[in-house]
Amino acid sequence: MSSSASEKAVPASAHSFERYVPVDHTRVAFDGGFWKSWQQTVRDVTIPTQHQRLEEEGFLEVLDFDSPPGPLARPIQPSGLSMQHFFDSDFGKWIEAASYTLKNHPNPDIEAKIDAIVEKLEHGQMEDGYLNSWFIRREPEKRWTNLRDLHEMYSMGHLLEGAVAYFEATGKRRFLDVMIRAVDHIIETFGTEPGKLRGYDAHEEIELALVKLYRVTGDPRHLKLATFFVNERGQMPSYFDEEARRRGEDPADYVFETYAYSQAHKPVREQNEVVGHAVRAMYLLSAMTDLAFENDDPSLKDAADRLFADLTGRQLYVTGGLGPSGANEGFTRAFDLPNETAYAETCAAVALGFWCSRMAEIDLDGKYTDQLETVLFNGALSGIARDGEHYFYENVLESHGENRRWKWHYCPCCPTNIARFITSLGRYFYTTKGKEIAVHLYGANSAELDVDGTFVRLRQETAYPWDGDIRITLGLFQPTDLTLKLRIPGWCRNARATLDGRDIPLAPVNGYAEISGRFEDGVELRLHFDMPVERLYAHPAVGEDAGRVALRRGPVVYCVEEADIGIEPQRLRIAPDARLEPRYDADLLGGAVVLEGEGFEAATDGFEGGLYRTAPPPLKPRPFRAIPYHLWANRDAGAMQVWLAEK
Repeated sequence: MSSSASEKAVPASAHSFERYVPVDHTRVAFDGGFWKSWQQTVRDVTIPTQHQRLEEEGFLEVLDFDSPPGPLARPIQPSGLSMQHFFDSDFGKWIEAASYTLKNHPNPDIEAKIDAIVEKLEHGQMEDGYLNSWFIRREPEKRWTNLRDLHEMYSMGHLLEGAVAYFEATGKRRFLDVMIRAVDHIIETFGTEPGKLRGYDAHEEIELALVKLYRVTGDPRHLKLATFFVNERGQMPSYFDEEARRRGEDPADYVFETYAYSQAHKPVREQNEVVGHAVRAMYLLSAMTDLAFENDDPSLKDAADRLFADLTGRQLYVTGGLGPSGANEGFTRAFDLPNETAYAETCAAVALGFWCSRMAEIDLDGKYTDQLETVLFNGALSGIARDGEHYFYENVLESHGENRRWKWHYCPCCPTNIARFITSLGRYFYTTKGKEIAVHLYGANSAELDVDGTFVRLRQETAYPWDGDIRITLGLFQPTDLTLKLRIPGWCRNARATLDGRDIPLAPVNGYAEISGRFEDGVELRLHFDMPVERLYAHPAVGEDAGRVALRRGPVVYCVEEADIGIEPQRLRIAPDARLEPRYDADLLGGAVVLEGEGFEAATDGFEGGLYRTAPPPLKPRPFRAIPYHLWANRDAGAMQVWLAEK
């Protein structure tokens, strides 16, 4: 069953929300341009080396269910948690990312590696369906006793997403059936019925995975379980307090003090601020958005709208990064956006992309897809090196050279997350509803779309994001009535369009321009988005960025690295009227547009032997070059800065 087929398990007519259904990502081929090289790198380098890391770091050992458990690969921390509690989640995400590549690029070796993991998971699965390698091998008597801390259903959720992806890529049911048995066990264990536990995992994930499963199986029990977990979250008295007492613990001793950390401090429909752990929040909001559609529940969509406004209006980095604090891997207070200590976890940016795309599926509004695009080109893509095998967990916006990409991490959740984002990229470009095609993102590709039973081949030719010229052609078997909904990016101040050489007006509504008519085979639509270099200024409440400016061209945010200017960029000053010229540099890490301009160096003359003096430092002319933020830390070690001091 293809993913496009599985999306039709429940007809849209059953809902008051009219959902735009994502195209099957395997029907979108990035045959040139920006994303072709990234997808190829992830397919040929990232996925094989990630499996190698899983072996080298002792992850795969946890699936040797017939052997006595060996020493911990990740020791128990003072909090009582080991990263090893949720190793299964990394297998799930790796399988998911790899599966997204297999349909169009069969790889017997990768498929055999997936099958080997599935065989071990099936062999170790308990008779009642329970599946978690930590508890089965080490503490079977403690299963389902600490949902607050130990991520049992989070891990099962990622395995479930991997199983759905592998089934849709290969048609093999073995892994899917394993995970359906695991879900059956969860259904028997949790719920509002007498004798069941009214609990939910503190780390959201399984909720959105269950919706994916429901869209494949059509089994209403899968949707009911996802709905239960979302509805139960934050109800009082807290389930986490009750289970802590059953363990003989004082709930007040909770290391994070408040259940806002896991968005469980109040029922989800009553929440007005995005709080706590950033990845958890984004997974929860993704599930809430899915369930708003599937259950025809405007109250969930209303809550998601409020929380989106809070996030984008008060708590989001210019790069699309989110979660400023390492202490809780998440949010602190409004307008707290430090640059040098930014946490901005790669997983959180990826999960924000998941949520934004879901919001646009049931509410076609450019504010969601603008953020999706920002994440793609900046806050998420910065999490993987251009070589495809080095990564960032945290995505700071300022560094003095101490931040270097690593080969693997103590908690390697981010590498597999960015891999699954890039390998499934096609699903984010187009959605359809009836005779409408919504074009959300731009980049060179060819897509095969089923539009209300009519085959449409849509091709984009463009150098985007380096250039704002886009040529879209439609391939049709016969003249067809269609409506194109074309996103006009929020950053674009001037957009123009022609249809077969004739100028056509663009009148965007909620960020999308509509072009309707009877289209013939070979019709050509040309779009042009002006892409001047823009200066961005932060809200005055963001004290860190007072007197500073960030540079953006099109959807790409820029930074300055020491490698390009010979001094720490913290000493660079740029004038408000400084001319900034874009130039394509084919030699920069596969090619990118850089920005070049004249700035000033705050010189150290007169500060010899002292830190302070009564006169400001002299300014000397200093040419500078800015590069796309997602490419930083791919060359020599050195300082970096996004927000630059303005002269």
